[in-house]
Amino acid sequence: MAGTLNGRRVAILAADGVERVELAQPRQALDDAGARTEVVSISSGEIQARDHDLEDAGTFPVDRLVKEVSPDDYDALLLPGGTVNPDKLRMEPAAVRFVRDFVQSRKPVASICHGPWNFVEADVARGRRLTSWPSVRTDLRNAGAEVVDEEVVTDGNITTSRSPDDLPAFCERIVREFAKAPASADAGGGA
Repeated sequence: MAGTLNGRRVAILAADGVERVELAQPRQALDDAGARTEVVSISSGEIQARDHDLEDAGTFPVDRLVKEVSPDDYDALLLPGGTVNPDKLRMEPAAVRFVRDFVQSRKPVASICHGPWNFVEADVARGRRLTSWPSVRTDLRNAGAEVVDEEVVTDGNITTSRSPDDLPAFCERIVREFAKAPASADAGGGA
């Protein structure tokens, strides 16, 4: 799988409360496939990760602030879950705008567990076939999505998954979907 993504730039939009495994495992799969990943957040420094929403699970350094980036800076977007993380992102207009603009750009976007809450707030769930953690599904339905209970679902440029149990299938699918995106002009250059 090495080189599959040929330096494609992937934004990982996350905030405090991100579920560690939902950021770390997909990031590793993307990095192993040759992507260049950056953690984008609503504040600088580090974001606090969690394990099962309750246990402290260390931190991730923030590479860029969401208010300073645009979809033009990246080839794909990853939205990990955790309950607190997407709730914080939903309250930040720059993060909501980034998700909306990214989906509308037709570039690949992937989200797992509670992460699809971002699609509700960005008003991009309507007419999409999506999956998520069970407690998010009513919100997705109310936002106009067709909700299914499958380990990984791709509808157009959006890929969703239910939970950390589905990470192997999710990681395999996002590498494949992100590889379909044209690499940006600077994919071979430095960050």
